[in-house]
Amino acid sequence: MTSLRSRREFLVQSGLSLAAANFALGLPSLGWADDQPARKQRLVFVFSPNGVIPQHFWPETLGADFELKRILEPLAAFKQQTLTLHGVCNRIRGDGDGHMRGIGCLLTGIELFPGDVQGGSDTPAGWSQGISVDQYIKSQLQADPRTQTRFGSLEFGALVPDRADTWTRLSYAGPNQPVAPIDDPYQMLNKLYGQTRNREALASVLDGLSEDFRKLENMVSQEDRRLLADHLAMVREVEQELQAELSLRKSQGDVGHAVPELPANVREENDNMPQICKMQLDLLVNSFVADFARVASFQITNSVGQPRMKWLGIDEGHHTLSHEPDSNEDAYEKLIKINTWYCEQVAYLAERLAATPEPGGGGSLLDNTTIVWTNELGKGNSHTRDNIPFVLVGGGLGFQMGRAMDFKRVPHNRLLMSFCEAMGHPVKSFGNPDFCGDGPLTGLV
Repeated sequence: MTSLRSRREFLVQSGLSLAAANFALGLPSLGWADDQPARKQRLVFVFSPNGVIPQHFWPETLGADFELKRILEPLAAFKQQTLTLHGVCNRIRGDGDGHMRGIGCLLTGIELFPGDVQGGSDTPAGWSQGISVDQYIKSQLQADPRTQTRFGSLEFGALVPDRADTWTRLSYAGPNQPVAPIDDPYQMLNKLYGQTRNREALASVLDGLSEDFRKLENMVSQEDRRLLADHLAMVREVEQELQAELSLRKSQGDVGHAVPELPANVREENDNMPQICKMQLDLLVNSFVADFARVASFQITNSVGQPRMKWLGIDEGHHTLSHEPDSNEDAYEKLIKINTWYCEQVAYLAERLAATPEPGGGGSLLDNTTIVWTNELGKGNSHTRDNIPFVLVGGGLGFQMGRAMDFKRVPHNRLLMSFCEAMGHPVKSFGNPDFCGDGPLTGLV
């Protein structure tokens, strides 16, 4: 355990909230401000759809002796860094079907606006009425110069449909402001590194162009030489500006690692889903190394997502299978395999973060990052939003990990409040205040 974490836990045990403890750590009068640099805290939300199979997901034993059921077995190497939160329920009602309210209210904790998106047999609905917790935390971090990053947050996706509707959006910048994930790894690579790569290439081209202009001077008329001289002066000015910018970026460690190379020509199609997920997760880790953002989300398909996981020997769409009764043993087994595969993606992210040293600090990226794996439903064929899957991995939030907890049907708004508090920005409520009266969840630290 780090000295910083020991001090934080001492303050919490003394009766301070986690947010107050984080603040107290920087007070000069306590003599702790100068000997410990501010820790970079990161938070990643990973979404997979259509509920889980509870009997093969939730541990039966609570506390540190919890067992990893079949679906969670891929996290075995990270059991001591894993926290399962049973009994956290999405109590939000109102317009929209179960899937729509599941994903649209998952990170916002508030109702959907009335709208014209029709789902199931319920009333149609529109976008969420509030900001999502990832975007709220991003806005708070960006408002502080000490925690500002280039992008603030990054929204990754994998095979999210092109259409924009309530089933396809997890994050919201505010009421009626859905944030579209980028599900093309090449587009994400360009967002993260395109400007740097393009400017480096341009500087190289301009350098060669200057030499070409000099050769032309002996081949053209005196009048043309004057034109060449004017162009050469302009090229030199642009070249100097680019070189100065690139030199400054290099000295500041703007990227901090080699720009990643992606395999070529991986199309956004069903059978390439495993490779697309790996590409996106690798880019996510690289973005944290470069400190491009400290908040991210990775949305694997969408609510009612229908990937056909042929690489698992499954030809049916996921959402179709999720509606089958428990008595359908074939569908039941396939759903366990599907959710285990989703867990493998979480485990891969944890593995990459754990293997990557914290830039400029101690430990690994995983020591300072918490992955929150979640879902819009507790169980697919019942459409319940009770016992929403929340599995946390990593030390970013400062929670006590290596446990299974049961909160006995608390509103999930309280967990959203806990995320805000743990990231140093406590709130009196998040989303619908009717479900926030008891404050953040207790017992997490």
